[in-house]
Formats: sequence, C-alpha cells, structure tokens
Amino acid sequence: MLSRMQYDILQTSGQFVGALLAELQSEEELFASANTLRCVEAHLRVIAQTLVHLPEPLRQRLVQIDWHGWKCLQHLLEQNAQPRREEVWYGVRALVPATLALIAQLRRREPGWFEIGY
Repeated sequence: MLSRMQYDILQTSGQFVGALLAELQSEEELFASANTLRCVEAHLRVIAQTLVHLPEPLRQRLVQIDWHGWKCLQHLLEQNAQPRREEVWYGVRALVPATLALIAQLRRREPGWFEIGY
C-alpha cells in the first residue's frame, strides 16, 4: 500500500527532526542556526506534504492529528511566509511527536494499513 511508503517518509523525516534538535539546548539556538533551521523546516514541509496525501480512510482514523496545524505550517513553509517562528517551534515540539505517536498507535492497532502491497 502507498500508506507504508508514506509511513516510512513520515518516520524518517521525524527522526531527522529529532536528531537535528537533539544537540540544541533551546528554542533560541534553533532559530540562531540558519542551516539547522533550514533543514528542520525542510523536514517539516516533507511531513506536512506527506500527510496531505494520506488516503482519506486513513486520515479518518487519525482524527486526533492536528490537521489544521499541519495545514497552516505547510502554507507558511511553502510560501516562505514570515514570521513563522512560533509555528515552526510548535511543529517540532508538538506536531511532529504527537503525529508520529498517533500513527504508531494506529499501526499497532491496524497493521494492514501499513503493509507493502503491489
């Protein structure tokens, strides 16, 4: 299923965000590092774009995801809109962990959504 590939994309991007933030001590440190911020924002954009393309039946099983938050963040990142500091910080501290946790829970409950099908 396409959902397995999407799951892998979400997991990989989420892990990259976590790894990039692991060395940072504060919010200020993230926003002071242009290179790290650019990488984090790129992964947030990948996650947001991947979520938009999840099949509707799968999206309906993930009603607890902050779909509005992801949509707003995606718009800000794609339009390169400023300011977006609060939204990016919300993305890395709340959206990413919560979304990955909810998808992992669904994968445990309904593994069929995440099988590779041809």
